[in-house]
Amino acid sequence: MSKPPIQRYDVVAVVLHWTMALGIIVLIGVGLAMKHADLPKMRVFQLFQLHKSIGVVILLLAVVRLAWRLTHRAPPLPETMPALERTAAHAGHVLLYLFMFALPLSGWAFVSASPLNIPTVLFGLLSWPHIPFLAELTDKAPVAAAFKLAHDYGAFALIAVLAIHIGAALRHAFKGDAPLSRMSLSGGRKENAK
Repeated sequence: MSKPPIQRYDVVAVVLHWTMALGIIVLIGVGLAMKHADLPKMRVFQLFQLHKSIGVVILLLAVVRLAWRLTHRAPPLPETMPALERTAAHAGHVLLYLFMFALPLSGWAFVSASPLNIPTVLFGLLSWPHIPFLAELTDKAPVAAAFKLAHDYGAFALIAVLAIHIGAALRHAFKGDAPLSRMSLSGGRKENAK
């Protein structure tokens, strides 16, 4: 008896997933380097601009990804997965979507409310505006501090959720009940052809 074909995500969903995953990993690395590495101030400034640039790209891709997800149904989770794990998987995906929006928006809000008023220039090429009502505040410091705190703690929460997501994906791949090929460009073709 042959296995049923693996139901996979479409190419657009896969490309968005892996592009954003790479961007988020780079953002985490750059963010940690900015805050914890002993770097010259000019290097920190350059990393800050890179962090903001990639963050804006992630925000824009998140909009595209959410629109795609709302108009293209995800493949169902395998029937062999216990109900609790299926619920946890759905909750984890909702959390990831929330972070894909909340972190770039809180970072943008922090930069917009910052008393330093440092402009954002995406990849050194394109000016990105501050959020107008935050940029025009008379007492920016406490608002900027609140958004910075939300962004910092949100980043650590995202790291925890990502660790769980990656761990769960690997666990299910090793168990064979939810193969990683569901989210690959080529891995599922051979399996589906059998």
